[in-house]
Amino acid sequence: MTFVGRWCWLLLVLAFGNATANEVVRYCDYPVYPPVSWSDGKQVRGLAPSVVKNLFGQLGYDVEVVVLGNWKRCLLDAAEGRVDVVLAYSSEQRQQSMLFSTVPVLREEVALFVNRQHPVTFDRLDDLARYRGGLLFGESYGVDFDRLVAKNNNIEWVSDSHQNFGKLIRGRIDFITQERRTGQLYVENLPGGKDIVALPKALSVDYLRVAVSRRSPLASRMPEIDAGLQRMVDGGDIERWLNESEVTYRDMINLPANEQ
Repeated sequence: MTFVGRWCWLLLVLAFGNATANEVVRYCDYPVYPPVSWSDGKQVRGLAPSVVKNLFGQLGYDVEVVVLGNWKRCLLDAAEGRVDVVLAYSSEQRQQSMLFSTVPVLREEVALFVNRQHPVTFDRLDDLARYRGGLLFGESYGVDFDRLVAKNNNIEWVSDSHQNFGKLIRGRIDFITQERRTGQLYVENLPGGKDIVALPKALSVDYLRVAVSRRSPLASRMPEIDAGLQRMVDGGDIERWLNESEVTYRDMINLPANEQ
């Protein structure tokens, strides 16, 4: 092949590659919420990445998973447009910088986890003002709860759920605010966690939604995102992925240390 021929062939290859390459969606995750999102040490697993990869794959995108040091950084990067997508609860503050799907991914019940050796009385939100709680950076559980936290300054903020539960076991804090399903998965295999229980009364019920940065090109595709999510709900995909993630997470936790 002549030099000109090789050059033309290279141009054709490049042109074909550019025509078929998918655009990339940057999805930020802080994988400490099994079975919704967790890490096996190599990759992010769970319901959330399954939903995002399948949803945006159907829309013609490749998904790049971005993992940052804490949940607050994910929200900040979404607000600034450095990432396109997160899965989060909707709030007035977050709505200023993100668009939320009208079709929820998952209904979640937020519970209070306490140590039976240090009883907590919880009948109404104001009861928590006299106790010390633990949350992860960036977590929000509604306007009233956030206002209570700001008023009483009674929360210790950390980056890691294991650190939070460790404090609860040792009596350094009185409660953890956590999605009930996630908290119970932690407690099942938590060394020293036999006295950690979730109170029956829920703090709140919220819905996990696909949130798109208002600065992302995806912002114009929210109707398609909602339609795709509805198909996943109707087809039973979300329930199946949730159950599969829960089984996989338990299997990983129960592996001997030298097999993980």
